[in-house]
Amino acid sequence: MASISINAVRKSYGDVPVLRGIDLDIENGEFVVLVGPSGCGKSTLLRLIAGLEDITDGEIRIGDTIVNDLPPKDRDIAMVFQSYALYPHMTVRDNMSFSLKLRRVAKERIATAVDSASRKLGLGPLIERKPRALSGGQRQRVAMGRAIVRDPKAFLFDEPLSNLDARLREQMRYEIRKLHRDLGATSIYVTHDQIEAMTMADRIVAMNDGVAQQIGPPADLYNDPTNIFVAGFIGSPAMNFVQARAVPAGGGVTITIGEAKLCDTARPAALPADAIVTVGLRPERITLVAPGSSNSTKATIDLVEPTGLGMVVHLLIGGQALKLFTTDRLTLTVGDTVGLTVKPTDVLLFSPATGDRLRA
Repeated sequence: MASISINAVRKSYGDVPVLRGIDLDIENGEFVVLVGPSGCGKSTLLRLIAGLEDITDGEIRIGDTIVNDLPPKDRDIAMVFQSYALYPHMTVRDNMSFSLKLRRVAKERIATAVDSASRKLGLGPLIERKPRALSGGQRQRVAMGRAIVRDPKAFLFDEPLSNLDARLREQMRYEIRKLHRDLGATSIYVTHDQIEAMTMADRIVAMNDGVAQQIGPPADLYNDPTNIFVAGFIGSPAMNFVQARAVPAGGGVTITIGEAKLCDTARPAALPADAIVTVGLRPERITLVAPGSSNSTKATIDLVEPTGLGMVVHLLIGGQALKLFTTDRLTLTVGDTVGLTVKPTDVLLFSPATGDRLRA
């Protein structure tokens, strides 16, 4: 296995920039997830690392080797794609061993590698089947096994679970993470699904418009987002954003939404001149209380969505929509007035003009 270093990497197609300067150091054995909406550049970055696209500017190192001009076959990486790309006329064993046979690896070594990988992936009973006799999850495991037998310096995953149903996605997330733990393999995983990113990554790279908006452990991006994009993309249900006024009061500010006071919180170092801010609130950090309770804010119930685990309650406050998530079994009626409370430390402030976080 090897570390991967990405330095000021840019990619353009003609005059259209796709990556606008990516800097990222991935440690040996680390599991890094690139996450973002379609078109943000995450798959393009993966293809640059794999050598399937040419870099416009910058440098990529795998281990101590600059690989900018190396063809894919010489980079010693293995890629698992969204499509399984299995040979339909070959058995599981033959699909997994095919790349090693092309390299003229000794038969004994091929057999050992295939048997070891099939045990790790639970493919032993399926080893003589052909792809048409396998489920989607089993085919994806064969695709991973084909990568594992090569014993590469790094694994690259390009949205490998997007073709699976919700139950299989959950199972395969567990299997990929467990496999990473067992192999200690350097891995880069691309997804648009923030649940996959949060549950699998050692570090997340949140990308948008060809820029790495924030890089860090999942908890950092969830608890301490650097801008509105990261705050809104990470977390489910998604963070609420409402327009509010931050009125200086003592050493802090009073946050009001319309005529309703939300809370008092720390004053940001750079408060907009008009004191208008965007307030970010996680739905699970809002508490429902009886209307008129101490330090509560009145809101009106607009919609209730039961989820099984709990419920998402849509509220109207000061003419703006707000949702909260609770695991309490509550009887709520649309149109009722309720109270809500928040902790000042859970109130995040952002600049409406730039989307950047306003920090105390």
